Amino acid sequence: VLLVESGGGLVQPGGSLRLSCAASGFTFGHAVMSWVRQAPGKGVEWVSSITSDGIERVYAVSVKGRFTISRDNAKNTLYLQLNSLKIEDTAMYYCAKVPAGSRYDYCSGSWCYDAPHGGRGTLVTVSS
Repeated sequence: VLLVESGGGLVQPGGSLRLSCAASGFTFGHAVMSWVRQAPGKGVEWVSSITSDGIERVYAVSVKGRFTISRDNAKNTLYLQLNSLKIEDTAMYYCAKVPAGSRYDYCSGSWCYDAPHGGRGTLVTVSS
């Protein structure tokens, strides 16, 4: 499994970014995928998940209504659109493959907690 995140950067409060995650090494179109994040000095926080067919999308309360998860199975790519960014959204963002049968509406296992160890992540900094 190889996941390569990109698209992070420095943005002012209220701004937007679009993150991407290029996936390889597994059948992307069959996998539930998630975004998680880790703010400086804090633990891993689950952000959002999307089912393999893209029909079901779930979000953490802290980002619901501001972030949108999507995927392009033809391109083996996962996306996260970040709008109305807040200073507290500053974090390293990682994508993760959710193991079959695992809960994906919260940080339910090592697929989430270990994401910072397995991926390079992309840094989002929200600052004025």
